[in-house]
Amino acid sequence: MRVILQRVLNAQCEVKGEITGKIEQGLLVFVGFGQAETHDKLKKMASKIAQARVFEDEQAKMNLNVMQIQGKILSISQFTLYGDTTKGHRPSYDQAAPSDEAKALYEAFNQYLSDYCAVEKGIFQAHMTILACQDGPVTLSYEN
Repeated sequence: MRVILQRVLNAQCEVKGEITGKIEQGLLVFVGFGQAETHDKLKKMASKIAQARVFEDEQAKMNLNVMQIQGKILSISQFTLYGDTTKGHRPSYDQAAPSDEAKALYEAFNQYLSDYCAVEKGIFQAHMTILACQDGPVTLSYEN
């Protein structure tokens, strides 16, 4: 599982001109699934993301998590995080989970995230337009 986390002032996902998910201050999370994922890995990653101390406290130190600032998460499925670019010019996605499996993993991951805070979503396998106002910028990469 690979996750790119971005701290945002606001973000939204649009599919065919319709907003499918929208947040104010919080986390924009791009998530991709490999072939050997388990629900234990999903739970662990959800906990890690929700508790990531990436928001500033009153001393301007990154000590607060998304729950402490009463923020939300916008979760976007992105299989291209498993693009292997080591050969040639066209990425290979051989290590990504098959589509039907990845969809179930995405839904489960979002459910685990929602145990911590409100989660908005994109549409799995849709062509999405993501608009975000990054804060910092703060961008982190997670993998398990």
